[in-house]
Amino acid sequence: MIFSLVTGAAIALCIDVLNTHDIKLARKLYSFLKPNDVLLGDRAFCAYADMFSITQLGCDAVFRKHQSRTTTMRKGKIVGDCDKLVTWYKPKRCPQGLSKDEFLALPPSITVREIYYYVVIPGFRSERVSLITTLLDKTIYPTLEIVGLYYKRWDVELDLRHLKTTLGMDVLRCKTPAMVRKEIHVYLLAYNLLRSLMFEAGNTYNTPPLRLSLQGTRHHLLNFIPKFEDAHSKKRQKLYRSLLKVIVHKPVSDRPARTEPRVRKRRPKVYPLMTKPRHELRKQLQTA
Repeated sequence: MIFSLVTGAAIALCIDVLNTHDIKLARKLYSFLKPNDVLLGDRAFCAYADMFSITQLGCDAVFRKHQSRTTTMRKGKIVGDCDKLVTWYKPKRCPQGLSKDEFLALPPSITVREIYYYVVIPGFRSERVSLITTLLDKTIYPTLEIVGLYYKRWDVELDLRHLKTTLGMDVLRCKTPAMVRKEIHVYLLAYNLLRSLMFEAGNTYNTPPLRLSLQGTRHHLLNFIPKFEDAHSKKRQKLYRSLLKVIVHKPVSDRPARTEPRVRKRRPKVYPLMTKPRHELRKQLQTA
């Protein structure tokens, strides 16, 4: 999926079979990018072919460097503290997921910008982070701004948590692939509806939309729906303005560098997992 970093809304979605690699799905989503977009992603998407494909679309990328690439300051042109321009060369073999024509269309080399920094916040898993970006101009795109931009990548994890936990998409209840797809799309429609309400409420009352509570917006909307159904057109406009005002009443405070222990609060039950159909388990109970 691709999420908007400004509004948190879901922009693009790609669904495939379970064993499909993430980068193969991501390449299907590049067509949704618009010129001058900046794509922010994790290390799994930091590949030679993808960096080139994104720039060919008139876009830029900021990815964490893949763990298979080594970091050294002996190569490249240093443009600042912990900041340098390096040259990547085309792989000798065609990577998996690329056709021969796509591989032959790749240039012999590309220039990317590498930024690395250290994380000293207690509770953070990573100690050293290396970023790769196509934003080469240090004057227009300072080092600290790119580091701050990548720090916001965690927002996508919160957006996915809202979809799965807040809206209840963690368990899909349909039985056929076609209905599962429809179920996912309905969840996304409801999610984007809430995000659009948050965006309009924030713009109306000068509050950053991402500082508003999605769960609170959901509760307020559910409480207002019966009133919308019973009201006439003029009263609905007043109710809608009241809804926007209620949504921004208690914004969520900004808590940078907040850390939580990586533990599970709820303890699993001692019963075994259901590994057989229910009617077979019933027969076992009757014969036991």
